[in-house]
Amino acid sequence: MQTVTLIPGDGIGPEITEAVVYILKAAGAQIEWDVQSAGADVIEIEGTPLPDRVIDSIKKNKVALKAPVTTPIGKGFRSVNVQLRKALDLYANLRPCKNIEGIKTKFNNVDLVIVRENTEDLYAGIERQIDEETAESIKIITKKASLRIAEFAFNYAVKNNRKTVHAVSKANICKLTDGLFLNCTREISQKYPQIEYKEILVDNLCMQLVQNPEKFDVLVLPNLYGDIVSDLCAGLIGGLGVAQGANIGLQAAVFEPVHGSAPDIKGQNKANPTALLLSAIEMLKYIGQNATAQKIENALFKTIKEEKVITPDLNGNALTIEFTKEIIKNLPL
Repeated sequence: MQTVTLIPGDGIGPEITEAVVYILKAAGAQIEWDVQSAGADVIEIEGTPLPDRVIDSIKKNKVALKAPVTTPIGKGFRSVNVQLRKALDLYANLRPCKNIEGIKTKFNNVDLVIVRENTEDLYAGIERQIDEETAESIKIITKKASLRIAEFAFNYAVKNNRKTVHAVSKANICKLTDGLFLNCTREISQKYPQIEYKEILVDNLCMQLVQNPEKFDVLVLPNLYGDIVSDLCAGLIGGLGVAQGANIGLQAAVFEPVHGSAPDIKGQNKANPTALLLSAIEMLKYIGQNATAQKIENALFKTIKEEKVITPDLNGNALTIEFTKEIIKNLPL
């Protein structure tokens, strides 16, 4: 039995969390949940969206499953995701993007993996107000962080039979920061001669992805580019509702969907739990419960392929609970 920290989040988070927990239980996953609330809903009670107890729980259990947490735009508290990654040094953000049969998209040959550096760059949120008319955000790229994310990307490629790693940057403009990132990826690439190493500018990458996504295998990117490109790639496979993610460090791993908390559909029982479920499947593999993970994945893919009971974002009309029950019905005996 594995104890896992469970963060239901806010917005649609609690609804999709309930669905995923229900499915994992039905599939026989050997998990005991340590439930920890975080996000906008706990500020009034505890004065912070990320109480120390949440961090302490993850440090103790080493593994967490996290539903989305609302981050205010342009005001309010700092992103809980950013705080978690900093506090636990979850330096690698892993986002596989692969077509799922039954989800109609413009491309049917997408199978790539985004490896995003998770701790620095502009996304770290180091900002200051210079005067009433000027604000400044600091882009920090370090050799240490760049080397280890490159190592993670190439190591992942080897372990998962991938052929190519593209390093993504804007080094023609950000010559020092992105230039340092590229120098580090080049250095690490020398240790992996079996993996083809390529470089591409992030703007060219975005154009190429919406024309020929099959050209790409593993992408390794600094933090901000990684965040943007991962959402673009989610669009290639059907949207954020089917996009999984994991944040991995040396001492802990947090598995979460790519999408946000979607407060506009909160409480309507029509949210798609697929992204959180795929993240939970990856979590099960991470903790060694591979057979259960495969069982759930087969049931999920069968449900989507049949197109009989699917949620509105997949052009269906099923409620969250109906979709959940259909997945459970499709679990192998």
